[in-house]
Amino acid sequence: MYQKVDTNLNFADREKKVEEFWRENHIFEKSMECRKEGETYTFYDGPPTANGKPHIGHVLTRVIKDMIPRYRTMKGYMVPRKAGWDTHGLPVELEVEKMLGLDGKEQIEEYGLEPFINHCKESVWQYKGMWEDFSQTVGFWADMEHPYVTYHDDFIESEWWALKKIWEKGLLYKGYKIVPYCPRCGTPLSSHEVAQGYKDVKERSAVVRFKAVGEDAYYLAWTTTPWTLPSNVALCVNPVECYVKVRKNDEGKVYYMAEALVEKVLGEDVEILERYTGKDLEYREYEPLFNFVTPKKKAYYVTCADYVTLTDGTGVVHTAPAFGEDDSQVGRRYDLPFVQLVNEKGEMTEETAWAGKFCKDADLPILQDLEDRGLLYDAPKFEHSYPHCWRCDTPLIYYARESWFIKMTAVKDDLIRNNNTINWIPETIGKGRFGDWLENVQDWGISRNRYWGTPLNIWECECGHMHSIGSKAELKEMSENCPEDIELHRPYIDEVTIKCPKCGKEMHRVPEVIDCWFDSGAMPFAQHHYPFENQELFEQQFPADFISEAVDQTRGWFYSLLAISTLIFNKAPYKNVIVLGHVQDENGQKMSKSKGNAVDPFDALRDYGADAIRWYFYVNSAPWLPNRFHGKAVVEGQRKFMGTLWNTYAFFVLYANIDKFDATKYTLDYDKLPVMDKWLLSKLNSVVKSVDENLENYRIPESARALQDFVDEMSNWYVRRSRERFWAKGMPQDKINAYMTLYTALVTISKAAAPMIPFMTEDIYRNLVCSIDKDAPESIHLCDFPEVKEEWIDKELEKNMEDLLDVVVLGRACRNTANIKNRQPIGTMFVKAPFELDDFYLDIIADELNVKEVKFADNVGSFISYNFKPQLKTVGPKYGKLLNGIRQYLSEVDGTKAMEELKANGTLNFQVNGSDVSLSEEDLLIETAQKEGYVTENSGEISVVLDTNLTPELLEEGFVREIISKIQTMRKEAGFEVTDKICVSAKNNEKVMEIMKANAEEIKVEVLADEMLLGETKGFEKEWNINKEKVTMGVSKQ
Repeated sequence: MYQKVDTNLNFADREKKVEEFWRENHIFEKSMECRKEGETYTFYDGPPTANGKPHIGHVLTRVIKDMIPRYRTMKGYMVPRKAGWDTHGLPVELEVEKMLGLDGKEQIEEYGLEPFINHCKESVWQYKGMWEDFSQTVGFWADMEHPYVTYHDDFIESEWWALKKIWEKGLLYKGYKIVPYCPRCGTPLSSHEVAQGYKDVKERSAVVRFKAVGEDAYYLAWTTTPWTLPSNVALCVNPVECYVKVRKNDEGKVYYMAEALVEKVLGEDVEILERYTGKDLEYREYEPLFNFVTPKKKAYYVTCADYVTLTDGTGVVHTAPAFGEDDSQVGRRYDLPFVQLVNEKGEMTEETAWAGKFCKDADLPILQDLEDRGLLYDAPKFEHSYPHCWRCDTPLIYYARESWFIKMTAVKDDLIRNNNTINWIPETIGKGRFGDWLENVQDWGISRNRYWGTPLNIWECECGHMHSIGSKAELKEMSENCPEDIELHRPYIDEVTIKCPKCGKEMHRVPEVIDCWFDSGAMPFAQHHYPFENQELFEQQFPADFISEAVDQTRGWFYSLLAISTLIFNKAPYKNVIVLGHVQDENGQKMSKSKGNAVDPFDALRDYGADAIRWYFYVNSAPWLPNRFHGKAVVEGQRKFMGTLWNTYAFFVLYANIDKFDATKYTLDYDKLPVMDKWLLSKLNSVVKSVDENLENYRIPESARALQDFVDEMSNWYVRRSRERFWAKGMPQDKINAYMTLYTALVTISKAAAPMIPFMTEDIYRNLVCSIDKDAPESIHLCDFPEVKEEWIDKELEKNMEDLLDVVVLGRACRNTANIKNRQPIGTMFVKAPFELDDFYLDIIADELNVKEVKFADNVGSFISYNFKPQLKTVGPKYGKLLNGIRQYLSEVDGTKAMEELKANGTLNFQVNGSDVSLSEEDLLIETAQKEGYVTENSGEISVVLDTNLTPELLEEGFVREIISKIQTMRKEAGFEVTDKICVSAKNNEKVMEIMKANAEEIKVEVLADEMLLGETKGFEKEWNINKEKVTMGVSKQ
């Protein structure tokens, strides 16, 4: 029959066996094969880099990215899941530099590009095995045997095709622009890379005295980057704002600055000498701060620009066109000279007094120099968010460089329109964070001055002509020295020249490689080597139906995918995207090794198992919110859902094996089922419908909670209420009904939960189904998602049972308040509710709460008295002088009637001294007192009253139930099987033995005993205190 089920909750060990079963039987491959005729549902996997280790955040992304494709596969779709590896880029170079003991670009070039590139190829696979093991352990199914690899020539060739398309549209250009630049890496960063590396830092700004030419006065200018002051060529003011010439009386100096900021900067002891608009100051000259270089164009005068604001500083801004986009635009408009006294390493140049010093480290010596010359007015510290390199953590500098750009500003409207077709989950990120990013889109700085990356496919001639190569075939056609087996990487590609179609001279490839975000953004077509092959396959799988990554990818992969797809195909590359929040520690702090709060994903998977972690991420919160990950929460989720489902499954297997119950030998005859079975099947189909609709619409926590609630009700209500049906002798129809109902529920709910907890549901399915039905699919993941049986959904039945459970919850609360155990019978319970239940439901309530009689009553007020007092803080201001009269009225009012009026109308209305008074519940202090011998509990419109007066007969019955409970406990502790017949014995308490003697038959039936000995004990003995009566009892096998 069924394999015996171990009830321990150590799921991690069992998962390894399931993983082995999947691998040996090629279940993933079979799941793809059996759906190959289905409609395509495409999932794109954002490629990780295999030269970095997985972290706990990757578990979250993996479990979301696995679950949706599993669900869609069970719904009949063919879901291609091609794994990919992101293999280019600076992180790989940095790893290799460290391994080889190199530092910087000069040493790399001395070492040799070819061996360096070969090491990069090896390095990218450093943790490949770890990633594959990690993915298998998590249960992440993807085709890892045939992944796309961004450094493969086929992938690069597809990128070249795309870049040529962009070139032909006139959108790829070489520009001299201010770019965010990492001096350590020696390469610019794209705007979406910059967004990943901001840090809060405290630095010194500078308020500097620039001496006006021809008068004893200074322009007081502000900068947050003192290291750029040696490259100053102009000052900038707002043309329409009001500026003043002002004397600071305590030092006698005269300054030009914005009037609005005078008091903030100079204080109150000042004298305004003259007023101007900013435009009035234009072209006025000042003396240079430093004389390191002599500019070849006119410099050192005041310019005007709208970007200057009066929120900070002095209203006069230092301008160095080599180090800021705003400055650069002013420089172009006024034809200012270009002075750049910082080299590509980020060091001050030889012309300065600080040659070789990193520019940011030169702030303090530059400020000291100005201070020594009387030119520094102030150097206040300020805190701001400053961009750092996301790869090496070096502060970035904004630096004028020749770079290659894609003109994204030209397709801004297309980007926005295409974005509006995407279903963002949550919508606020698509319309907000991502939408705002697109509204302010900048041209994409695509080139990198590095080595290990996709080479930029532009060849240029000394005559000025440039050509974009779009394929290997085109390259070979235009080149006389291109090897047949050319590899599309540096240094090999650098040696290939082509003939200039304009002048006939040799054209050489430009030295740059491209941003590796272009690699990952090109994966929809490059993974198929499109358009060179697989055209139909690409068109079938584009755009993706679903992608998912963490929130930081809004400016990373989500953007590069949309950007390239808009440029090439002018459509969105994905239809639905779930944005994931970051994983934090239990205190809501970002995880990091330095803080010591990082969780090793392999440790977590070993300790809790993949299903438990998967379940926690699904049920805990909306996926886009930060997830606080800690063991206690995972274990609690595991206990609440998985433990409950597993124990219910174990219960079924235990008794089905005892009865040799084979579900394939029986049918579920719905019309013959009792109400309890119909209720469970109604709830089952309602929850399958809910899970299906929610997963269809990417509502993950809602799906998980629906499953969790059902499993709780199946275990703690259906099974608990139906246990005795499974214990009945023989195989009567009622027992068959109970078995078939629970079997159907367990198999169906396992299928519905299979996309979420794939390991445990596989275990349950293979034991419950495959062990008795050799024709069934060998894996739950080869099954269809359950079909909803609408005809079994009975909403009225579900509502009645829900009402019943509400009453039971209040009844249990009454018992707790009265401190009466559930095994002690109670005489009567009264219920007042806006609904009525028929006798079937009343009998369940009576049995569940161990109450002899349940009565519905129109009024339970006779068991409760209410006293009212005015809430002074609300009634006092409203009614003032009437307060004493109100207090008097409330002290004399009939509390029961007043409470009925308050609940019916929402207010209590009366008159005091001829004036109308209307008091709501918030105006009243309401005290309740319960009648002696009764306990009351309320919730909403439901009230329950328990009669706690116990007769001798009730007390004796309670004694019997306690005795039965203790014997059942001893059976378990003695290690007896549930089918073992026993002898029960007792001694050392006459009262208890008298009760046992009077109720011998009932006790023997309940505990499966065929003998009772009183006055002596045998077998396994234990002393008990039953209702304050000490007694020794024994159990032994017959």
